[in-house]
Amino acid sequence: MHPQHHSGSGRFLTFHLGDRLYALRAEDVREVIRLPAMARVPQGPPALLGIGNLRGAVLPVAGLRQMLGMASSLTAPTARAIVLDIGTPIAVAVDAVAALEQASKEQIDTRPKEIGAQAGERLLGAFAIAADKGVAKILDIKALLEAAFASRGRTRHRDAQLRAVPRVQEEALGAQETETLVTFDVAGQEFAFPLAEVQEIIPAPASITALAHSEAVVLGLTSVRDTLLPLLSLRILLGFSPQQAQPGREKVLVLEVGGARVGLVADRARAILAADTSRVDPIPPALAARTAGESRIRSVYRGQAGRRLISILSAQQLFREDVMEKLSAGQRSRTEHAEPLEPRTREESTFLVFRLGDDELGLPIDAVVEVARVPDQITRLPKTPEFLEGVINLRGDILPVIDQRRRFDMSPCPSSAARRLIVVKTERHRAGLIVDGVSDVLRSSASAVEPAPELTDDVSRLVHGVINLPSSNRIVLLLDPMELLTRAERGLLDKFEAQRGRTGA
Repeated sequence: MHPQHHSGSGRFLTFHLGDRLYALRAEDVREVIRLPAMARVPQGPPALLGIGNLRGAVLPVAGLRQMLGMASSLTAPTARAIVLDIGTPIAVAVDAVAALEQASKEQIDTRPKEIGAQAGERLLGAFAIAADKGVAKILDIKALLEAAFASRGRTRHRDAQLRAVPRVQEEALGAQETETLVTFDVAGQEFAFPLAEVQEIIPAPASITALAHSEAVVLGLTSVRDTLLPLLSLRILLGFSPQQAQPGREKVLVLEVGGARVGLVADRARAILAADTSRVDPIPPALAARTAGESRIRSVYRGQAGRRLISILSAQQLFREDVMEKLSAGQRSRTEHAEPLEPRTREESTFLVFRLGDDELGLPIDAVVEVARVPDQITRLPKTPEFLEGVINLRGDILPVIDQRRRFDMSPCPSSAARRLIVVKTERHRAGLIVDGVSDVLRSSASAVEPAPELTDDVSRLVHGVINLPSSNRIVLLLDPMELLTRAERGLLDKFEAQRGRTGA
């Protein structure tokens, strides 16, 4: 090689992509790690493999093979992620890391013909490695990233990145008033709490710390985001046998009782539904009169024309007066002895977490009307795009249904048993989204929401934040409900709504 203008001397990290040998300037490399578990970004650019967790921090991971137009390959044991130090937090995945090499200015050639750049490559130069180990091409990694992710050309302030969760304009529902309920099973019966009383819903922990000399209703303690949470059995609170439910399906409903947070363990979660308040009745007087007029059931919802009776519980009535007094006294004691806290200036938000494949995605709870099983009958409409699965009759309201797997170009779901229909509302539309399953209801402060990676406009519009839960190795991507539909799809729903209005459906 005949040296000409150089890209700078120094150390270079060399690595392999198939039979190609490349190099990055060592000053652009922060560290090399094993490929982390990643959450894929729906409709993200092809080069974006996903978002991973690096010691509690959110990190987008890009595929260099995809950026260079090479065929994707199965992840090999030697695959690594090179964390870059170029002003933007990002890592690139490579087949294998080779070594750190030293190259002087005289050794580096930058002449295009001699370098022999292939299609897709952006190069700063090349240098020969001693002992005839080949020639390493020095990648212009910044140019590659800009080409792959169409850089937005500006950097936003963190507070602007963490923009407020999209608020949904309330729609006029005529004379019908609704109350959103979270329903769950206990000993084969369906119960509910008003969603407004439930702080979050999480899977039952695998391990629970038992408390000595405690009542049978107290299952023990667990840690939720570095806070101790007492767990109590809804089976025993409701007077059922303490026999355990099917392992892996139990859910913990977190509520505030007597000023203290408690976790109530149910056999399984059922649904989130909008209950017509005209169908919510007080419990019969004979039932209310039992146990000195005290009842754990606040009211009963008559769903599906009376075929589905759901007992609505009152958290304050679940516990005896002496237990309530202990909870209140304990909370007062903790408050009195605690150090003064800075006033809360950041609003907490609640998100419904759902699954698509192995990925977890979240929607603001105020955009969710209800969660139900996918109906057996979905009416397909002629001359409509593939993303529109069809329409259903939801309690007299015709609702368009969208299969989110098809919407995000994913393969069909292998199992339909756990699939759920999430009914969402935006400023102008209502639609049902078919997802693989619903996991949790999570509450988070703005400080706990990481900014979405600023890679492309499409990603930034759809994903407005990330909840990173490193203790459980989970990453939840928070979606903007409005952006779940493209502009063309929103236009189609506008026409659908207009046509429905003209026909009086």
